[in-house]
Amino acid sequence: MSLERGLELMRAERWFDAHEALEDEWRDAPEPERDFLQGLVHVTVAWYHAANGNRPGAERQLEKAARRLVPYAPTHRGVDVTAVLGQVEAASARVAEDLLDLLPVRL
Repeated sequence: MSLERGLELMRAERWFDAHEALEDEWRDAPEPERDFLQGLVHVTVAWYHAANGNRPGAERQLEKAARRLVPYAPTHRGVDVTAVLGQVEAASARVAEDLLDLLPVRL
C-alpha cells in the first residue's frame, strides 16, 4: 500500500482500511518519515473511534496526531499538514463537548 492509497481511503471515510494502508507505508518508511505517517494513522484511528462512539479513544488519538504532525507543517509529501492540524483541533473541540459526529477529513 502507499501514502496515496491511505489518503484516498481517508477521503472515502474508510477509516480501518486507511489505517491499514498507512500502517503498511509506515512500516517500510525511513526514520524521518515515520512520525508523519504515524500522525496520519492517529488521525484515521481518531475518526474511527469517534464514528464508533469511543470518546476517550478519539481524544487520545487526536492528541497523538497533533503531536506527531506539527513538525511537518505547513506541507509534507503533498499533504497540507496545517489544514489537517486545523481539522484535528476542530475535532478535538467537538469531542471535548461529547460530539462525536466529526466532519470528514479534507485532504
